[in-house]
Amino acid sequence: MLAGDPLVLSHGWQPEEGFLNARWTRYCELMILYLLAIGSPTHAIPSASWYAWSRPVMTFQGYRYVSAADPLFVHQFSHAWIDFRGWRETPPSGTPPVDWFANSITATRAHRAFCLSLSSEFPGYGENVWGITASDSRQGYVAWGGPPRHQAIDGSVVPAAVAGSLMFAPDIAVPALREMHRRFGDRAFRRYGFADAFHPTDGWVNPDVIGIDLGITLLSAENLRTGRIWNWFMQDPDVRRALNLTLRAR
Repeated sequence: MLAGDPLVLSHGWQPEEGFLNARWTRYCELMILYLLAIGSPTHAIPSASWYAWSRPVMTFQGYRYVSAADPLFVHQFSHAWIDFRGWRETPPSGTPPVDWFANSITATRAHRAFCLSLSSEFPGYGENVWGITASDSRQGYVAWGGPPRHQAIDGSVVPAAVAGSLMFAPDIAVPALREMHRRFGDRAFRRYGFADAFHPTDGWVNPDVIGIDLGITLLSAENLRTGRIWNWFMQDPDVRRALNLTLRAR
């Protein structure tokens, strides 16, 4: 998957065309990919690959954190499996260390503040009604979010944005999910949980069940409730090997 590059992974491979030209070169949901590759006991990539991808910094209303203007899910997916609590980076000179768990907490709080900043335009957003991440929309799938503002935002709410951060910020995520269930549950909460997206003021509800969004909801909820997903996954020796090669226990 390095596809000729000494450190950076290709985005993917297709049997008809081979490796994709795009590469995992900047912060996003990529952390679990690099750790699993670095920790491989048979086909490991260099541990230096961990520091080969860029870490752009986002600032919003006093929040400062690593982000690349992507939806909130990029701060959640790797964390659903890997327990970054208690680990710190020891980067090469010139690369500032990042506390990745704290970074996702900050990203969640910044995203809530971002949604509240839109409430004058979209009055459906409020203290406990917020959350935008890649999901279905009236026009189909859209990787919307913020900050900064994605041009497609229309006032819809994506419950998985909040639920996927239960493991980071339960003080703001739990009240939001409870209020959304109380106020909109009769139309936006169904057999498998919350709808993928809904509009709090005009009545639109997405009819589809999207497994990846329900998945991050369940994983994050269980990590908050018991830490069980983290506990199981962190027992894997390849994961522990990778962490010891790239980060250090506090």
